[in-house]
Amino acid sequence: MLDSLKKIFSSDDDRPVSTTGKPDIPREKSAELYEKSKKYFPGGVNSPVRAFKSVFGTPLFIERGDGCYVWDADGNQFIDFCGSWGPLILGHNHPKIKEKVSEVMQQGMSFGAPTALENELAELILKSNSLIEKIRFVSSGTEAVMSAIRLARGYTKRDKILKFEGCYHGHVDSLLVKAGSGLVTFGETSSAGVPKSFADETIVIPLNDRTAVEEAFKQFPDQIAAIIIEGVPANNGLLIQDKEFVQFLRDITQQKGSLLIFDEVITGFRLGFEGAAKHYGIKPDILTYGKIIGGGLPVGMYGASAEIMSNVSPDGAVYQAGTLSGNPVAMAAGIAQLTELLRSGFYKDLNNKTQEFVESIQRFTAAKNYKFKVFSIGSIFWFAFTDKDIKTAEDIDASSMEKFKVFHRELLNRGIYLGPSGYEVGFVSAAHNKTELEKTKRAIFDSLDIVFRTAAKFSKEESK
Repeated sequence: MLDSLKKIFSSDDDRPVSTTGKPDIPREKSAELYEKSKKYFPGGVNSPVRAFKSVFGTPLFIERGDGCYVWDADGNQFIDFCGSWGPLILGHNHPKIKEKVSEVMQQGMSFGAPTALENELAELILKSNSLIEKIRFVSSGTEAVMSAIRLARGYTKRDKILKFEGCYHGHVDSLLVKAGSGLVTFGETSSAGVPKSFADETIVIPLNDRTAVEEAFKQFPDQIAAIIIEGVPANNGLLIQDKEFVQFLRDITQQKGSLLIFDEVITGFRLGFEGAAKHYGIKPDILTYGKIIGGGLPVGMYGASAEIMSNVSPDGAVYQAGTLSGNPVAMAAGIAQLTELLRSGFYKDLNNKTQEFVESIQRFTAAKNYKFKVFSIGSIFWFAFTDKDIKTAEDIDASSMEKFKVFHRELLNRGIYLGPSGYEVGFVSAAHNKTELEKTKRAIFDSLDIVFRTAAKFSKEESK
């Protein structure tokens, strides 16, 4: 079936070919830049998904952004639902962030020394986040998770970490692993260059499986330092977990003397100021954050109780450092952005806007009997070509990604930009207004009609 879908939905040379008679957007300048970039970077990019390997055509090279719009090197304008993969909750080039950053840059851009801006951003966060008492700024979400894992091991004096298949926690060696065969397994490396000995300290089990969690603690008594899970798994589809399962993780870690780590790099300050932990009403032991707290600049952060954080150097024996940690320009962007998020009604307005957007699309697909579902939480959404509830990575039909390729192309042709993979989520920002969301819905409706009409035609021809 997958090969058949590829045949109908793909062109021979994998260039974007419109199925509507509508011209494909020009990509000549982006294509030229891409050819040049391949001389400098592996695959021509500095992060793999940007290479557009999962969709049609060459990558779009973005030149500028403003509000909810981006423009590429060929002058194409798009309504953007990628938002730099989540950080731009206020939209592109927000005036208050730009003003604050410009002001701070006049004084210098890096010192490798403490600044008052670090205190200001920390106070802003801790005053409105009841889940943590002390924090440490780093420069990326991956670095935050790496540090949290080290802290959990140092605090518990245990070595093993339990993670879930389908959850991504950055390119940390010990977490860049996948499940082997069996209910409870040591991780198998999912990247060259990760030693097997590193993966052997990571236990990987299926999501939403209490039995597997219990079995892991039986097989490795007094060895598991922590369970780590995304606040809401959102790197491999949007795998929304029931509160009962998340509460079970909280309960069993407390019973077994392990820690619970919430990776809230995506969900932190996105679902609400206190993220998924507040949404579930559950207090993890350590939380990691990123993306939004940098206002579009590189920042990460991990936090916990004062007791746990007292183990971090220079107070304790868990070493972690960073030359650019607490960078003043990034701190300034974070201060400006988080101040806006604390405005009364901000999250209510954003989440209601997203819910209306999602429900309109779902009503359309239901009326058309399309096998298509929109998963959403807060201002995060995910389009899936399915009619089933999806809670694990194994529930995702790989063949549906061929439909997404066409869907993505048709949306680009209509001025809508999504991340270039059917496994990636989208984000609504405060900058998306009713006019842009209505235009997006019409583009989605037209694009879905094309996808399902093409699929129906193929199915009819196959049955002859």
